[in-house]
Amino acid sequence: QVQLVESGGGLVQAGGSLRLSCAASGFSFSSYTMGWFRQAPGKEREFVAAISSGSSTYYADSMKGRFTISRDNAKNTVYLEMNSLKPEDTAVYYCVTKRYSRGNYYGGYDYQGQGTQVTVSS
Repeated sequence: QVQLVESGGGLVQAGGSLRLSCAASGFSFSSYTMGWFRQAPGKEREFVAAISSGSSTYYADSMKGRFTISRDNAKNTVYLEMNSLKPEDTAVYYCVTKRYSRGNYYGGYDYQGQGTQVTVSS
């Protein structure tokens, strides 16, 4: 079965950096679109970034220039490099995946991991 296991979250000061990882198993990783969402307390789940099977990348406007998504198909892992972190980036970050994008990289994902907490202090 599909498994997505996030890691790399933690507490960081504003302006700092973190690198999240998502180890995937149970499916043909290289053929799937991978992505990241986040959810802050009291707020709706929010798209962060996605990467297609062909490694095209997509970002929410507020993350462009600060966050970088990448994938390593040999390791079945997707990464989210986060720089210039702000207190408003505090959230649980979830790894997601789907087989067919149908041109939509901003939603419609089929599977989600358990999440990793990112806390940015001011």
